[in-house]
Amino acid sequence: MTATAREILFNSSDRVAPLGLIPIPGSEELGKKVNDYLVKWSNESGFACDNFLIENECPRFSSGDGKGLIRRTIRGYDVYIIADVGNYSMEYPLFGKMNAMSPDDHFQNLKRIIQAIGGKAHRINVIMPILYGGRQHRRNYRESLDCAVALQELQNMGVSNVITFDAHDPRVCNAIPLMGFDNIIPTYQVLKSMFKYVNDFKMDKEHFMVVSPDEGAMNRNMYYSSVLGVDLGMFYKRRDYSQVVNGRNPIVAHEYLGNSVEGKDVFIADDIISSGESMLDIAIELKKRNAKRIFAYATYAIFTNGLEKFDVAYEKGLIDYVFGTNLTYRTPELLSRKWFCEVDVSKYVSYLITALNHDMSISMVIDPHEKITALLESHKND
Repeated sequence: MTATAREILFNSSDRVAPLGLIPIPGSEELGKKVNDYLVKWSNESGFACDNFLIENECPRFSSGDGKGLIRRTIRGYDVYIIADVGNYSMEYPLFGKMNAMSPDDHFQNLKRIIQAIGGKAHRINVIMPILYGGRQHRRNYRESLDCAVALQELQNMGVSNVITFDAHDPRVCNAIPLMGFDNIIPTYQVLKSMFKYVNDFKMDKEHFMVVSPDEGAMNRNMYYSSVLGVDLGMFYKRRDYSQVVNGRNPIVAHEYLGNSVEGKDVFIADDIISSGESMLDIAIELKKRNAKRIFAYATYAIFTNGLEKFDVAYEKGLIDYVFGTNLTYRTPELLSRKWFCEVDVSKYVSYLITALNHDMSISMVIDPHEKITALLESHKND
């Protein structure tokens, strides 16, 4: 987006309403970066503003009860609430003990802040990078539909738009057909980070390949292979459906379908690295097939089982780089790892907010094809 476009976006007469940014507890880091971009662009376009952030908090009583507080007026504002429901570093006192906040706790805080707004805002938009309950998105047996019910709850509370990133299954938006729902894939930001951290590879059919870790991730990997003009392979997970372990059928083997990966750098994209076992199994299988280097990417690199296995994999040469966004909490230990490369998406979020606040189409922000083409051309010339 050019400076001219930013000037158009920040023309005060075109705004839906005054912009207010509310990062709920646990989302302050991303909220500050987004605010810095918005303030910078606003001042550059002649619309003076020193801060879009609206102070808020969600204090807890020792019994576990809580409440949401907003410290500034939001009457008539176009409000954007940022909620990182995956931030597991937050704690609160409960009967004399410190209790780690779960996604349930973060979602309750989001609803508390919406309650505190009390219908006074012009419009409420929720930016929830990790979709609450996103991994429980469909019903197979007699089980809950957490994500669908949560979205309907937000709609009933007066939320106009929900923006999420790389949803586990974006079809969950069918639960709220009358509410705005945008699922954003930060493809350009990922490729830009790859060129930033890795400058000695060739992105062509002879030297590079994209591999999907499973059938569920095919769409995002297919897009990467299409815009890069390289081949696409896929693993599918053969499961044991006779038993259930930790709420899912255990994986028996990863079977590969596709062209040879021998001598090629391989890029694997997924929405989340949780335990990381599947990603490591795939890396082992690719190395057995003589793949050169392996670049893993997950929008949410949360590493619920720690980093030790990836440290070992890196030392053994199984994985060369792991890319992850700053859309959710990353531990200081993860940020210090040589193999981890952060993908900064805060500028992208700022563009989305700016476009929505001026009732402009976000298609130019969502569709990064032109920017990717320019990036590839620049890399080729270099």
